[in-house]
Amino acid sequence: MNEVPGREGSGSGAVTLLVLLVLIGAAAVVLGRPLLRQYASGGELAAPVPAPTSTRAGERPSGRRPGVVNIDAEQGLSSLRSSGTGILMSSSGLVLTNNHVIAGATAITATDTDNRRAYTAKVLGYDPQNDLAVIKMAGAADLEPARFGDSSDVRMGDPVTAVGNAGGKGGTPAVVTGTVTALEQTITARNQADGGSERLTGLIETDAAIKPGDSGGPLLDTDGKVIGINTAASSTPDDDGHAKRKASPSPGTGSASARPEHRGYAIPAARALEIARHIQRGEAVGTIHIGATALLGVQVRGNGTAFGALVDGVVPDTPAAGSGIKEGCVVVALAGEPVDTPVRLTQLMLTHHPGDVVRLEWTTKDGRRHARDVRLMEGPPQ
Repeated sequence: MNEVPGREGSGSGAVTLLVLLVLIGAAAVVLGRPLLRQYASGGELAAPVPAPTSTRAGERPSGRRPGVVNIDAEQGLSSLRSSGTGILMSSSGLVLTNNHVIAGATAITATDTDNRRAYTAKVLGYDPQNDLAVIKMAGAADLEPARFGDSSDVRMGDPVTAVGNAGGKGGTPAVVTGTVTALEQTITARNQADGGSERLTGLIETDAAIKPGDSGGPLLDTDGKVIGINTAASSTPDDDGHAKRKASPSPGTGSASARPEHRGYAIPAARALEIARHIQRGEAVGTIHIGATALLGVQVRGNGTAFGALVDGVVPDTPAAGSGIKEGCVVVALAGEPVDTPVRLTQLMLTHHPGDVVRLEWTTKDGRRHARDVRLMEGPPQ
C-alpha cells in the first residue's frame, strides 16, 4: 500500500501524473476512488462494538427514487471519457458525487434522469482525500432532489437499493437490491485501470451488485432515502472490459455478517453531507478544494530514492512550458515550499488557484538549480 494513496504505483514504478490532473487509465467507466484515511489519528481502526442486527430485514427494498443524475466527463488532456452517477441535492441542480467521477474532467454533462434533460455542469469544489465532489448543473430549476436519511441508523441486515449509471449506458438508471452485510469497514481499494491502491475506512458494505458507472450513486434504505454514496466493489472486470474498483477488506475491521461473494461499498451519507456543506459554503476545510483548479503543466513521477519530482513531460502551452523546464529535470520547490515527491507537488498545487504567480524551482541533469516565476492557468479538477 502506498504511503499516500492513489498517486504512486507498486514497486519501483510510479504512476505518471499531470500536476492537478491525474492521468486516468484506459477504463471508460469508473467505479471507485473513495475515502482514503481515518479521521482519527494514525493506525488501524479499532473494531467497533458489533452493530445490532436489523429489525427491518423483512421489509422490501425501496426501488428507484428521484434525484439520480447520470454524469459524463470528457478528459481533454488525456483524450478519455468517463461516466458515473450523481445525487441531486437541490431543485436548482446541486449534485453530490465521487471526486474520481469528475477528476481530470475538462467538460461535464449531467443528465437528470427524471426530466431527461442534459445540463452542462461545473465543479464547485472537491475533496480528493475523501473522494467527494459537488457540481452545479447550469440553468437547472424545479428539479426533484433526492431525500437523505440517517446513515447512523443503518444496521446489518437492512434491505438496501443501489441506483446508478451502470456500464455508463445512460438513460434510466439501473436498480439492484441487497442487504447491508457489514458496517465500519476498512478496505484496500485497487484501481485496475492504473494499478494504484488506496485505503478506505468507515464504509457500509452491501451485497447489492454495484457495477462500473454506479460511482457517486445512492444507496437507499427502504423509505427511498439516501444512506450512502456508492464508491467501490470487490468484483473483477465485467464482460465488456470496463475496469472495476476492486476492494480487499482488511481482516478484523468493523462488524460483519457472513461475507457475500459480491461486496459493494458506500460512503455513509452523514459524512458525505458534512463535506458537501463545506463546499456549498465555500469553506476550504482540511483537504477540500474550492473553485477552479490551478494547472502547472508538468507530468512527473518519483525520482527514485532522491529528493524531488522527476519531470516525465511538459504539456505545451502551459505555464511549465513557458518556464524553460524540460523532461528529465527535477522539480524541487514550489512557492518557496520544498517538493520531495510528486504527491507533495500535487498537494501544494491544490493550495493555489488560477492566476496565482508562484516561484517554480528545479534542477537540471547536470545538477544546476533554476528558478522562474510562473502564472498558473486553469486546469481540470484533481
